[in-house]
Amino acid sequence: MEKRAKTEYPIHELLCSRWSPRAFTKQIPSKDQLLSLFEAARWAPSCYNDQPWFFIIATKENIKEFEVMLSCLVEQNQVWAQHVPVLVIGIARTVFALNGKINHYAFHDLGMAIQNMALQATAMGLAVHPMAGFSKSCIRKTYNIPEEYDPMTAIAIGYPGTPDELPELLKQEELEPRERKRVREFVFTRAWGKKFTD
Repeated sequence: MEKRAKTEYPIHELLCSRWSPRAFTKQIPSKDQLLSLFEAARWAPSCYNDQPWFFIIATKENIKEFEVMLSCLVEQNQVWAQHVPVLVIGIARTVFALNGKINHYAFHDLGMAIQNMALQATAMGLAVHPMAGFSKSCIRKTYNIPEEYDPMTAIAIGYPGTPDELPELLKQEELEPRERKRVREFVFTRAWGKKFTD
């Protein structure tokens, strides 16, 4: 299923095509495909080139490991994510490697890495769905995450499926058109609220 963005201004086709489905096929991406996604993450920009992103991956090739990670998601996400072939946890190191000082930009940089993954996935015919709905304490305990590392995002990865495979409520949401604020609502000039588009 495709769900292209209806843009006000022209943007790259990859950006138009990227979206976060909940319906995935059972096909497990190959290890090389998954490593290409992490290679894309590797080349994201970061403050001081600190690269504070880390990832833990579980695929259905090892169903027990997959179910452990799945159990750390909130129930609402488990409903659909149980059918996804790959789950990942995105983790940010909250201090700089160089000097141990707090890195206030670590979460931003992790987000940049995940967006690189999402665009690379789109280019490869895959999809990435980041989620906030998971238990940090479960992830910390399960994977023995050190204190200075913060689990920030759960990520579903796979080939987009069809909405018919989803429960009715999620199916309806999957079929709804994509919506975003208009550019004029968040781009200002000279003073807060002074719209750049005027």
